[in-house]
Amino acid sequence: MYASLWEKFSDIYFNLSNENGTVRFAETGFGWKPSSGGDTFTSDKDQIINAQWSRAARGYEVKIHHRTDGIIQLDGFKQEDFERIAKAFKIWYSIALDNKEHALRGWNWGKADFSKAELVFQVNNRPSFEIPYTEISNTNLAGKNEVAVDFSVPADANDTGTNGHLGGARARGKKSGGAKDQLVEMRFYIPGVATKKDKNEDGEEVSDGEQHEEQNAANLFYETLMEKAEIGEVAGDTYATFLDILHLTPRGRFDIDMYEKSFRLRGKTYDYKIQFDSVKKFMVLPKPDDVHQLITIGLDPPLRQGQTRYPFLVMQFKRDEEVNLDLNMKEELLESEYKDRLQGHYEAPISHVVTDIFKGLSGKRVTRPSPAFVSHHEQSGVKCSVKANEGHLFCLDRAFMFVPKPATYISMDNIASVTMSRVGGAMAASRTFDITFTMKGGMSEHQFSNINREEQQPLESFFRTKGIKTKNEMADDSGAILAAALQDDDLASSDDEMPNRGSADEDDESIDEDFQATSESDVAEEFDENHDSSGGSDSEMGDADSDAPAREAMPERPKKKQKTSK
Repeated sequence: MYASLWEKFSDIYFNLSNENGTVRFAETGFGWKPSSGGDTFTSDKDQIINAQWSRAARGYEVKIHHRTDGIIQLDGFKQEDFERIAKAFKIWYSIALDNKEHALRGWNWGKADFSKAELVFQVNNRPSFEIPYTEISNTNLAGKNEVAVDFSVPADANDTGTNGHLGGARARGKKSGGAKDQLVEMRFYIPGVATKKDKNEDGEEVSDGEQHEEQNAANLFYETLMEKAEIGEVAGDTYATFLDILHLTPRGRFDIDMYEKSFRLRGKTYDYKIQFDSVKKFMVLPKPDDVHQLITIGLDPPLRQGQTRYPFLVMQFKRDEEVNLDLNMKEELLESEYKDRLQGHYEAPISHVVTDIFKGLSGKRVTRPSPAFVSHHEQSGVKCSVKANEGHLFCLDRAFMFVPKPATYISMDNIASVTMSRVGGAMAASRTFDITFTMKGGMSEHQFSNINREEQQPLESFFRTKGIKTKNEMADDSGAILAAALQDDDLASSDDEMPNRGSADEDDESIDEDFQATSESDVAEEFDENHDSSGGSDSEMGDADSDAPAREAMPERPKKKQKTSK
C-alpha cells in the first residue's frame, strides 16, 4: 500500500522555461506551478502515454509523452529522486519510468527514428538528441540528399510557453522562447535509398507482408517529417489553390494553398507553411507599368531560406489575367463563419481573388497606395533604385514601401526629415535626383536614387501634405549645375579666349573649302590590298627630279584661307 498522498519536488523547470517551480505527482495526475505564482499546468493521469528518466541540462529530467500536448519536459530533479518518482508512476499511473542513457560519443552520424511525438537521432542504439514535432515549423529538400529542418521561433522572447493563457506545453513551438541563443535550423544529409514501412499508433514498425517500392532516402525522410509535424496539406482542408504564381521575393514560382488559419507556398525546392498570425502587413500595389499588380505580405517572424531572411513576400500578377474559382468550403460553414467575407464563386482578376480570399480568411486589413499622391505619369509609385537594385517606391497613407528587392517599409512616424538632392555628374543630375529619409533617434538612413526629375514636384507636395520636414538641396546648386551644363558650349564658341597654337592648330580647326572629296573608297589605306606604296620604287625616286615638265603640269594645291579673328 502506497500511503503518500502526493510527491512534491521544488526547483523544477517546465518545458525549458527560464523560471523554476514546483511539481506534484498525485494519484489523479500531476501539475506544475511557477514560483512567481503564474499559470499552473495540470494533466490527468489518463493523458500520460509513457515516461522516461534521463540526464539533462539542469540535472535529471522526466520526459512525459502526453496524448494532447506531445512532449512534456520536467527538468531539475536530483539523482536520488528517481526511486520516489518511479514508484509513484508505477503505483498511480501503471507506467514504468524507463531510464534512458544518451550517447555521448560526439558523433554526427547515426539513425533517425520517427516516434509518435518526436524525432529521435540515435548513435549506437542510444538517443543522441530528440526533436519534438511541435517545435518544427517547416522542412525543405535543400538538395538531392539533404533535408533542412526549421524550428519555431516565438515573436515574443518572453513567451516560453509557460506563461499567459496558452498554458505551458499547450503552447506549440514556444519552449525555447526565453533563450538568448536559439537553434533555428538543422540539416540532415541522408544518402542512398530506403523503403517506407508502416507504423502503429505507438510509432513501432509493423510489416504487412507487402513489397514496397524503394525511393530516395532523403525524399522519404522529408515526406515522413511533413506528415508527423503536420506541415502542409495535413493541416486541414484546402479552401483555395492558385498555381504557378510568380514571386519576386523570394525569387521563383510557387503554388499557393489557402487553409483556415494558414497558407502554404509550394515550390520546386522550398515549401513554406505560414500562419495568418505571422502576417503583419498586406499591401496591394499597382505596378507603374499598367500591366502588373503586386501583392506584398509583411511577415514576423520572417521567412528563412538557409541564411537568408525574407521579412516580405512580393507576388506579381497580370492585371488582365482572370480566374474562375469555386471555393472548397461547405455552404453551412460559409454562411456561419464567413458570411459577407467570402463568396462561394469567384470570376475576376486573379489578384483581386487572392486579396479577397486572404482578407476573408485572415481578417487582415488590406493597405493600398495613398490617393493623395499621383506621380507625373499618373501612377501610384515612382521608379527609383536602392544602390544597384531597381524598383518602385510607393507612397501609402502612413508609410513608404519599396519593392521588390530589398523590400523596405518606412513608417512615417519614424521619419525625422527628407532630403532631396542631386548626386552624380552635371548631365545626370539635371535629369534625376535622390531622396534620403533620415530616421528619428539616430537610426539608419534610407536613400533612393535615380528618380526622374519630373517626380520632384509630386513627391515634395506629398511630403508637405503629410507634415514631413523636407529639405530641398537642389535649389541651392541649380546655378552650379547650369554653369556645368553650359561649359561645353562655352569652350566650343570662345575662340578668342584660346591661345594661338600655330599651324597645327589651324590644320585641325580650319576647313578647306576648295577641297572636293570624291569617294571614301578612292583613297587606299595601308592595309588595303589595292594600295600602292606612296614612295614608289628606287628608280622612280631617282627620276623624280628629271621629270620637271610633269611636275609643272601638276596643278598647284589650293591655298588655305586665313582664319580671321573677330
